[in-house]
Amino acid sequence: MAATSLRGFPIVGIGASAGGLEAFIQVLSKMPADTGMAFVFIQHLDPTHPSLSVDIISRATELKVEEVTDGIRVKPDRVYVIPPNHSMEIIDGVLSLSARGAAPSPNMTIDFFFQSLARSEKSRAIGVVLSGTGTDGTLGLSAIKAEGGVTYAQDPDSAKYQAMPQNGDNIPGGCRPGFAPRRHHQGVVTHCGSSVHGAGHEQSFFKEVI
Repeated sequence: MAATSLRGFPIVGIGASAGGLEAFIQVLSKMPADTGMAFVFIQHLDPTHPSLSVDIISRATELKVEEVTDGIRVKPDRVYVIPPNHSMEIIDGVLSLSARGAAPSPNMTIDFFFQSLARSEKSRAIGVVLSGTGTDGTLGLSAIKAEGGVTYAQDPDSAKYQAMPQNGDNIPGGCRPGFAPRRHHQGVVTHCGSSVHGAGHEQSFFKEVI
């Protein structure tokens, strides 16, 4: 039996760079404490300074927020935040940290995590790219979409920095037919992927919240 069946809850990977923390907080502020989902936040951080993200995010949500330690098992109704100067992947529901230079593309930490999420969670994977510069997250969204998961990108018009969400919207194949990019009622995220097979309830809830 697949690990996703045993867990029975979706894991949402959220990638952000400059301006993305504010957008993530806006999303979380709409969520109750019992979403039934786990959220993993991968942010581009200064490797030479401690991160304040956990404290900032904790003030905006009822969900439990914690900085990832190596080998932690993901649980629902929690937010997991990557620590500075690390890359991270997920294998069978366990988050694994490595020194940033150990990843194949050390400056593409969002892609690195999203690709592992696609391998581990298959069609249950959900990937979100928020504000930021560059292309990090684009290949990862493509990997999630290829496995039948759901991909989202922040509406570029609402992003402080548009490059990452714009590149996310332009993944190979674009948005699925009949589901063009659009602004949600919160003005935060646009959908650009296929359905999560067997996870329609979670997908519908997530779309409504964001």
